[in-house]
Amino acid sequence: MSSKTRSQKKKKAKPTSLSNDCTNCSSCSSGSSGMGLSGIEASASKGMWIARESGVPKEEAKFKIIVIHGFDSSKDVYLPISQELTEELKIYILFFDRAGYGESDPYPSRSVKSEAFDIQELADQLQIGSKFYVMGMSMGGYPIWGCLKYIPHRLSGAALVVPFVHYWWPCFPASLSREALGRLPLSFQRTFRIAHYTPWLFYWWMTQKWFPTLSMGQATLSNQDLEILKRLSEIPSVGQEKVTQQGVYESLHRDILAGYAKWEFDPLDVSNPFPDNEGSVHIWQGYEDKMIPYQLNRYLSEKLPWIRYHEVPDGGHLMIYNNNLCETIIRALLLG
Repeated sequence: MSSKTRSQKKKKAKPTSLSNDCTNCSSCSSGSSGMGLSGIEASASKGMWIARESGVPKEEAKFKIIVIHGFDSSKDVYLPISQELTEELKIYILFFDRAGYGESDPYPSRSVKSEAFDIQELADQLQIGSKFYVMGMSMGGYPIWGCLKYIPHRLSGAALVVPFVHYWWPCFPASLSREALGRLPLSFQRTFRIAHYTPWLFYWWMTQKWFPTLSMGQATLSNQDLEILKRLSEIPSVGQEKVTQQGVYESLHRDILAGYAKWEFDPLDVSNPFPDNEGSVHIWQGYEDKMIPYQLNRYLSEKLPWIRYHEVPDGGHLMIYNNNLCETIIRALLLG
């Protein structure tokens, strides 16, 4: 299904265990579910977005979800959601390339706020409706915080899966954020500190050859992650070659800079968008996640009791690619 539109420029949930069922995945960063990979062009004030649809046609959908991909990913991110589930619940899913990623235009001034309004404008351009669900994974978590702050009236529900954390959010006790940051590889610590404190040096840092910057490996992947990654690597990816076609600075570097910039708000400033329980907000955190320390998202959920916090005991950073868990996340988001 394809179309074109143009215009002018806390309750803690019971811990969930993670099984090894990941047999139907085609790639950790690309693939398809339901409808095809046809690109949808949506033009707006900040440039052109490219998106794709999945699930049932939006005219027939009971639930509409906008998925926000993570770091070094795109609209072709793979989610192991069965056709049976999308048809059972009548789910329409919209994936899109965030600014600077894939085929969407770069936006030099991207921020937490701009990402939230991008989502709202995209929904309006594609006539998703006055309300919709959002789900962000990893680095795609910070746009969800932006949605909760800036466009809560547009949300039916939100899920943050292994979501981004800002080690310099004022709400964190200094000792907690320092300890959490210290759990990361030294190269990650340096990269995030430079992004936060000296963003004008970031391009140099990411292109210099003397010191390592960011790389995934044994130090950043759990045992479950390594098992999932091995399965996924056996099947060719779709669309991965397009992720950084705008350039690594416009895609990857600006993503990190936007996330670790000084925000206009602190997560504890965010109010419950569903005071009458007409929707819900979920955080899904892997206890074994070596890239997003569980202590920080656990702390946020304790301070914001309206967030439903799910800590997966054996879950790592790639746990969304587990079939059973992915569908559990979707059901919890839509059905509460």
